[in-house]
Amino acid sequence: MRKARLVHEVGERGVIQCLARHVGAGRFVLRGIGDDSAVVRVPGSPYDWLFTTDPIIQGVHFLPDARPEHIGHKAAGRVLSDIAAMGGEPLYVFFNLVATPETSLDVLARIYDGATRLCQRWQAAILGGDVARGPRLELHAFGVGRVPQGTAVLRSGARPGDRLFVTGRLGGSILGHHLTFQPRVDEGRWLAAGRWATAMLDLSDGLASDLRRLMEESHVGAELVAEAIPIARAARRLDDHQSPLHHALCDGEDFELLFTVRPTRAARLVRLWRKKFPRVPLSEIGRIVPADPRQRDPVLLQGGQRWRLTEQGYEHFVK
Repeated sequence: MRKARLVHEVGERGVIQCLARHVGAGRFVLRGIGDDSAVVRVPGSPYDWLFTTDPIIQGVHFLPDARPEHIGHKAAGRVLSDIAAMGGEPLYVFFNLVATPETSLDVLARIYDGATRLCQRWQAAILGGDVARGPRLELHAFGVGRVPQGTAVLRSGARPGDRLFVTGRLGGSILGHHLTFQPRVDEGRWLAAGRWATAMLDLSDGLASDLRRLMEESHVGAELVAEAIPIARAARRLDDHQSPLHHALCDGEDFELLFTVRPTRAARLVRLWRKKFPRVPLSEIGRIVPADPRQRDPVLLQGGQRWRLTEQGYEHFVK
């Protein structure tokens, strides 16, 4: 009799692959599991609809001493960032709240204040949800957005020769950025509207891990230039015997956009970006190459050497 495998043996990616085999596509579904949001076409509508969900759990995504406003900001920000990664406009957010009986109502009110303030930046409305008793504080967010029909940016559109870009700076999010990040909604919508991005996702688990997901969905390889990766100041402040570059590659919860651009459009993109988003850094960090069946990891170019990038970002269930 075959022994059942445990989730820690396959990791987060293995769990998702297992569950995907038991999930039906459904009517009008253009994209289900595999992207930052599901994409659904509504007959008669000029828009495709985006649906995404994300939990944040005390002890996993935030510590007990986190400011309640920051908890709410993060809970809403995660689904807004997923919608941004599709090039979408966020519309509605729901929360399923889990709390202990001893949780202060003032704390809950401040959590929702933080979420509401962030959603209001894009006139997205929090419409409600459900509440339940549990052993710790949890918020399970569900986000709804839209894109003009046929314009959602998937992870599967990258082709050999495309240039790799990333917004912002990476690494060291544990020092506070993971609670206060700004979803790149405006930037994502602009990239989609101009058909700049051929593939895109947000960096939630770290550049090393999330780039592999783009590679898998697009069936391509990738090369990163170590010196071009933008490293956050926080990554240089961490004193844990890991290099700042390692933090930029692996820390996760940066919630920046990683995307690909056709090589003939890359230079013009950079010029227009500087005018449109002067306060948001944009870095070209590598390129897409043909897939190599013997090599499923990105290649890191550093100091004239080529390294197989085996490092992993954050992954649930791995011990």
